[in-house]
Amino acid sequence: MAPTIVHLPNGQSITVSPAFGGLFFKANDLSHQDAIFPPGWTIIIHSEDEEADHAVPWDSPSSTDKPDPPQGSAPESAPNKRHHTHRFTKPTLHNDGLYISSISYPSSSEFKPASSPTRQMAMMLWATLYWYFQQPAPNTRLTTAASSKTPSNGKPRGDWRINIKREGVFGGRNTLQKLERMGLVASEDSSVGAEFDDLSPEGWGEMFICQRTFWQLDARIYLFTLSPIINLPFPSSSPFHSRPGSPSFGPSATQSEVAGESRHSILSHGLWTHTDLGPFASSSHLPTYFPPPPLHYVTTNNVRHPLRPKPPRQGETFYTRYIPSLEQYLSYRVPSLKPKPLPHVGPPHNISLSGLSLGGESSSTPALQSQCDTELLHKWMNNPRVSYTWGEHGPLPHQEDFLKAGLQNRHSFPAIGCWDGRPFGYMEIYWAREDRLGRVADVGPWDRGIHCLVGEEEFRGPHRVAAWLSSLVHYCFLADSRTESVWVEPRVDGER
Repeated sequence: MAPTIVHLPNGQSITVSPAFGGLFFKANDLSHQDAIFPPGWTIIIHSEDEEADHAVPWDSPSSTDKPDPPQGSAPESAPNKRHHTHRFTKPTLHNDGLYISSISYPSSSEFKPASSPTRQMAMMLWATLYWYFQQPAPNTRLTTAASSKTPSNGKPRGDWRINIKREGVFGGRNTLQKLERMGLVASEDSSVGAEFDDLSPEGWGEMFICQRTFWQLDARIYLFTLSPIINLPFPSSSPFHSRPGSPSFGPSATQSEVAGESRHSILSHGLWTHTDLGPFASSSHLPTYFPPPPLHYVTTNNVRHPLRPKPPRQGETFYTRYIPSLEQYLSYRVPSLKPKPLPHVGPPHNISLSGLSLGGESSSTPALQSQCDTELLHKWMNNPRVSYTWGEHGPLPHQEDFLKAGLQNRHSFPAIGCWDGRPFGYMEIYWAREDRLGRVADVGPWDRGIHCLVGEEEFRGPHRVAAWLSSLVHYCFLADSRTESVWVEPRVDGER
């Protein structure tokens, strides 16, 4: 297996290469103090062939150690099922298993040990699964006794899963129990178990996680940073601006410049490598995810619905994802009414307002990055193709009022999609229960809906739609696990 690079949602990357009968995961951001992972870790991953591939007939002369056939069964039809374990080459539907065998820890003189080793294990397991579930998917069609003569397209589908072994760093007394409560592993055995020994494999020997479950896990639950050991000019318990600095003579930076630079040096250890903003940023180096609050119902326009949480702030990037097929980062942020263009927040980090090193198509880069969000919306809404569907063409003040109304809406919020930081389209994410759609469709209390347009011609095409639309739906499911459906309302006369 050739080395591969895994691009994480926070912009950092990991190199995966074969090593010692397994795979070594090497963090590529060790030169930064905001590196979120240890220098590396090794996993042992193996596969088991399908049992049917190694079924040995009872009357086969090559079977020298076959037991007696079951009573009442035909000798020629009863197979001797055996498991054949071999090195991992490509994913199987449910016969792969892995565990982390060793961890390379950073120098104790540069980083404090993780306050929660289990959370650090969960972070490494999450990154490992992030790599695994982006491998080519196996065939999900199942061949059973009932479907043995059924055409392939009519056979039932199975869940793609991987087994997590209670070995290596997962062999601790309570490690898998903690990972199970964090949602990273599961078991079909939901009983307490009769064994009283904590190290007994009963109930914990067959842990797994499914692909569909993994992609519903919010990355903010698991991604956090190791706290660097830095020498601050005052104790960490002291407020940042509570002590004046000593007088200095000669040319020096102003107090505000020093304060801003120091503040950036302290807060830049969040998961965004070069900024203190973004959905993963945390100056405390702890996960930034919190469970939904308790239910509280209210009534809007005679519609009873749950009290909605506040959406992200103006300019905040709330979703990022690397798209391997396009070799670009996709991100979504809330638009801003500021009259100046917003700097890109998030990966890739070489994007700036100067328009350098953007990668990919760059024909419209200077124009896009010199326009504020209101000007971008004005340009897109006055495109005849977009105007035909949205009907919001007009002068710049009209789009400014349109955006302001969207930001003040209590059941939806606007968003701007970006490829490698370059805006390409406008979206609205709304709660379907309070929308007009809720009056005519059977929508759940947490169902979402999407309005969308692509304003830049160079970013149109089915290959991109499949990526940005599925990612937008992915965000809706991540934002609240109680969301069951995401609605899209294309016009009956709309054209691609």
